[in-house]
Amino acid sequence: MAEDGSAQSTSVWPLPKFHFQVKWDAEVMSFQEVSGLDMEAQLIEYRHGDSKEFSTMKMPGIKKFGNVTMKKGVFKSDNKFWDWFNEIKMNTIKRKPVTISLLDEEGAATMVWTLANAWPTKITGTDLKSDGNEVAIESIEIAHEGLTIANG
Repeated sequence: MAEDGSAQSTSVWPLPKFHFQVKWDAEVMSFQEVSGLDMEAQLIEYRHGDSKEFSTMKMPGIKKFGNVTMKKGVFKSDNKFWDWFNEIKMNTIKRKPVTISLLDEEGAATMVWTLANAWPTKITGTDLKSDGNEVAIESIEIAHEGLTIANG
């Protein structure tokens, strides 16, 4: 008898990455692409002078978080990126929590990445071509001070 898939476990397949949601504070925004959700522990190499080993020990050091880049279509009268970026003054900026959620078919969060104290470091407007046939896309690069991951 052929398997119809009705008894298949939900943990067999990896999650698709095309259904996601981004929140800035409490505001939900639509994006085409989100990239840069990474962190690393910087490497500390150490060797004391009377070590019998002629190599260094490697230890984890300070954690480092990469900037997150988000891309979205350009819409008439939508200047949220630019307004937030223009709030930057000497050593001051309004920092916001940013939450990125990977959603299942019903729209429930299955994985959630939360960026702490996020602020914009770079905005790239769209390129313009008189013979182009693409949608206008702008991007924002966000720095943050921590990345936490939770399962929905």
